[in-house]
Amino acid sequence: MVTVAPTSRNLSPPDATEPTPPKKLDAGALFVLKSRGSWLHCGYHLTTAIVAPALLSLPFALALLGWEGGVTVLALAGIITFYSYNLLSLVLEHHAELGHRQLRFRDMAHDILGPGWGRYYVGPLQLGSCYGAVIACILLGGQSLKFIYLLARPDGTMQLSHFIVIFGSFTLILAQIPSFHSLRHINLVSLILCFAYCACTTAGAIYIGNSHKAPPRNYSLTGVGINRIFGFFNAISIICTTYGNGIIPEIQATIAEPVTGKMFKGLLVCYTVVISNYFSVGISGYWAFGNQVDSSVLQNFMVGSNPLLPKWFLLMTNGFTVLQVAACTLVYLQPSNVVLERRFADPKKGQLSARNVVPRLITRSLSVIIATTFAAMLPFFGDIMALFGAFGCIPLDFILPMVFYNLTFKPSKKGLVFWVNTVIGVGSTGLSLIGAVASVRQIILDARTYRLFANM
Repeated sequence: MVTVAPTSRNLSPPDATEPTPPKKLDAGALFVLKSRGSWLHCGYHLTTAIVAPALLSLPFALALLGWEGGVTVLALAGIITFYSYNLLSLVLEHHAELGHRQLRFRDMAHDILGPGWGRYYVGPLQLGSCYGAVIACILLGGQSLKFIYLLARPDGTMQLSHFIVIFGSFTLILAQIPSFHSLRHINLVSLILCFAYCACTTAGAIYIGNSHKAPPRNYSLTGVGINRIFGFFNAISIICTTYGNGIIPEIQATIAEPVTGKMFKGLLVCYTVVISNYFSVGISGYWAFGNQVDSSVLQNFMVGSNPLLPKWFLLMTNGFTVLQVAACTLVYLQPSNVVLERRFADPKKGQLSARNVVPRLITRSLSVIIATTFAAMLPFFGDIMALFGAFGCIPLDFILPMVFYNLTFKPSKKGLVFWVNTVIGVGSTGLSLIGAVASVRQIILDARTYRLFANM
């Protein structure tokens, strides 16, 4: 069954509202969220925000759910998030038509739910989730660099924290790019890199699966009782998080007016990349390694220190991953950049004036240094990020879009749209709570192995 996302043309309009004069923009919105892009640029930003190397955990999620459950959840999550992001876009377009364009998630919550929701819930929730994603990306970049190093020098002595600092330093330089719109060319390269490392991963899994090096494949579900149940919810959380975005309003803010219909085209570009890559990596990885697949399928390409594929192929694949995760890091820095510019920049001065460049250089550098320090200090941050996903990703991407749409357009309670939105919102709330419990349980189980600055 295919869910057709509603459009503002086939619904009864909301209560008539007179157009309101546009508010004066603060420095964060004026400088970081410049509205100059096209729908194609929007597609680049969306793809970089969603299609990240975290998708390499999809075979592991399928192993926890089995063939039927895994493919079904993977498809449903794709349909629901596409629908959800389109709803957010329609709400944003409606307010833009009324002369009050909303540029940030917190602006939407402020106008639709009330000032308190924007300031004390949605704003901090989005900022925490995105900054957590920055820490996770820097950690992943460091791990990929370490993998490349050990592949070239198996007896090397450099620690994980060294590679995290190297990747963080690279990010610190790129973080000075002034606006979200300025990332459009980087995010085009990121889109190409997504195809590149996913094609390499898929080809590598198929090659190993068809070779004499292939491990014995077993597709039965692992775990019993409560462990299997928590495994199911852990897998659903992983899949939902890989589809997560959390910055749809900020991405739509980069589109030049008029905005009507442009976000939908950008979503089509993005989900062409999403569906082709998610299903190819998820299915090929699970097919090749069965329930023995690791949390990142690239780990299965090595047995101990012995690669199952040519070294040059593994170096190339991880090189693509490092570069793409750098672009992803820059995208998720944008919400914190908006906050910093709003606090420290002067909108009356030029964006590249000394008055604004100096505080930008200092605050963004400190932001990246703090994130890099956390990544090096907490190499087990993946467990913590699962908790962020339950409390942040699911509310921002699965719950709030339904609430915003129903409150803005007020669809009939006798109609399909209202009940589809309500069921998705309520079901996602339950999933968020269960996912949080599962994440806390996993943190407790792994706590005995935690050590600050561990060389994992």
